[in-house]
Amino acid sequence: MDFAYKFPVVRGRQAGRDYFIAMVPLKMLSRLFPNEEEYVLPEYRAQRKLNESRIPIISKYITENRDSYVFSALAASIDGQFEFHESKDGKGTGILEVSMDARFLINDGQHRKAAILDALEEDDSLADETISVVFYEDQGLARSQQIFTDLNKHAVKTSNSISELYDSRDELAVINRNVVSYVKFLDEYTDKEKDILGKYSSKLFTLNTFYTANKRILSGVKITTDTEGILKRYWSLVANNITQWEELNKHEISKVDLRENYIITQGVVIQALGVIGNVFISNPEISMEEFLCKLRDVDWRRSAPQWKLRIIRVDGKIITSNKAISLAAIQIKKEIGLNLTEEEQEKERLFQESINI
Repeated sequence: MDFAYKFPVVRGRQAGRDYFIAMVPLKMLSRLFPNEEEYVLPEYRAQRKLNESRIPIISKYITENRDSYVFSALAASIDGQFEFHESKDGKGTGILEVSMDARFLINDGQHRKAAILDALEEDDSLADETISVVFYEDQGLARSQQIFTDLNKHAVKTSNSISELYDSRDELAVINRNVVSYVKFLDEYTDKEKDILGKYSSKLFTLNTFYTANKRILSGVKITTDTEGILKRYWSLVANNITQWEELNKHEISKVDLRENYIITQGVVIQALGVIGNVFISNPEISMEEFLCKLRDVDWRRSAPQWKLRIIRVDGKIITSNKAISLAAIQIKKEIGLNLTEEEQEKERLFQESINI
């Protein structure tokens, strides 16, 4: 038997079967894993179809984080003959020799592989860096499909909130968590791990809610060294001028009452406040203090007529669409005395016509 590939490996064992872990140079991936399988009907493949749109995103992650990128192992099946030659120490290390006519089929990691190949075209210094590959013995299509299923079915996507909590590369994520930590009320009542809160959660907001709201504030605005300070000031003024938040701090109202009878903790309103914040950051001559103090006079009750059909459906449920965010922002602007743009005036006119039909 002729051997074409020799991999230094560590042998392991799962479910009574041997598997092998190798460190494979990135430049070898195109030789080991050709792309022909992605053109086969899904029932005859051991992988999902390649999503081309993901490749440049992952490739950019590699090239822009050349000194700190990290990847988990690829998983592949060997369809062909191979032999493991254990080293003298007998501790599971050795050389895996694979026949030159064997095929390597990726069970997990095809997008990582494709992105690495794309990044290699831009930066050939990556060529001799390595990625770990876990090799299994191929036992037919059904087994390969089952490996893919088993590797992916129990994977749980991390929440946006915890990703933003840990992400040090996303400038806005860093600023967002600093802002939330700075504003005492937000820090106390923001869940920094979950994206969805239970009815009886001790928290009122999620970190991701403020991330998306701050993204609205910074829409069309370049982040500068002053940005974090402006956002801290803005959200501090908001927190200090929401009567119900103040009442919660004084134990004059409960979190359950706040959630059930008021809209001021709802994501749609926080996003609307993001739209309001954009006015101030885009027009620094407008005084935040002058207008945000008027938030105290806004009626945030769910039952208040100005919210009906704007962000409250007929059945009493919250509307969370972008249209609802825009209409909520328009109403808040009207109540605190900020001028509407021409586009907002037209949206308000159409809304008023729709509810008066």
